[in-house]
Amino acid sequence: MRCFLGAVLLALPVPVLAAPPAPICPGTSGFAQAVQAAGQAAADRLERDKLVPNLAACLAHPDPEVRDALAYTRLATWLRADAVSPVVRAGLMETLLGDLAPDRPDPAGFQAPFAALVLAEVARTDRVAAWLSVEERETLVSAAADYLSGVRDYRGFTDGQGWRHGVAHGADFVMQLVLNPALDAAARRRLLDAVATQVAPVGAPPYVHTESERLARPVLLALGLDSFDQESWKAWLDGVASPAPMASWDEAWQNEAGLARRHNLRAFLLALHAGISSQESLSGYRPAVEDALRASQ
Repeated sequence: MRCFLGAVLLALPVPVLAAPPAPICPGTSGFAQAVQAAGQAAADRLERDKLVPNLAACLAHPDPEVRDALAYTRLATWLRADAVSPVVRAGLMETLLGDLAPDRPDPAGFQAPFAALVLAEVARTDRVAAWLSVEERETLVSAAADYLSGVRDYRGFTDGQGWRHGVAHGADFVMQLVLNPALDAAARRRLLDAVATQVAPVGAPPYVHTESERLARPVLLALGLDSFDQESWKAWLDGVASPAPMASWDEAWQNEAGLARRHNLRAFLLALHAGISSQESLSGYRPAVEDALRASQ
């Protein structure tokens, strides 16, 4: 009898539980009003927590008022105010890391850059008060380095569409991690090497949307944290300033792509020079920057 009943039970179809529906971005005035109400000082944290997944879904919205002014601004504000519960913050990080994956469809090009920008705010919360495990922090470092070095959509601001700004947003993500005292030298160097790939990449247009300044920020902060000795600083900067695949920067004057690279390199070096010159403690790093500027004239 037991065998018979077991056979019957095995033959019965096993119910498949449907996955919960993915959060959507309502993008309506009513949703914006609910978000605004949840942001009031007297609002219940539970009300904010409920809205976070929908706000994350709005980071890919084509309307900059929804994507940037509402979703990003509100998420950044709540994260900086510690106004989201830890479990929801962790869930937001997991969602955004998925949005940053290179195989994630992003035809309009908004989702990944804004996921990176909000992940910068998530990384900041761990810098201010550590809550991530060593493994989770390493995951963020890998995600930031891979995203920034992998950016190929160089659109910044587009009339009628707003910001994409992948390079700058990736640099902001890197910056928050560079500042984290829990990172070791190897992790910080990996992040700075990712910055190096976007200083003057082959095929990028001239940067006119503050990309060079944003790329310089994490480097200047790393210098302030003694992340380089003089020898390693010169070696890193020599790699950044290399004209390869051109034989020299003299070739840059003969084609548009070379001129764009020269423009981007010098904008980055000038931002570094200005930042170093404003801090006496960093003056020892200035000669290598000045050498690179002379070489790229």
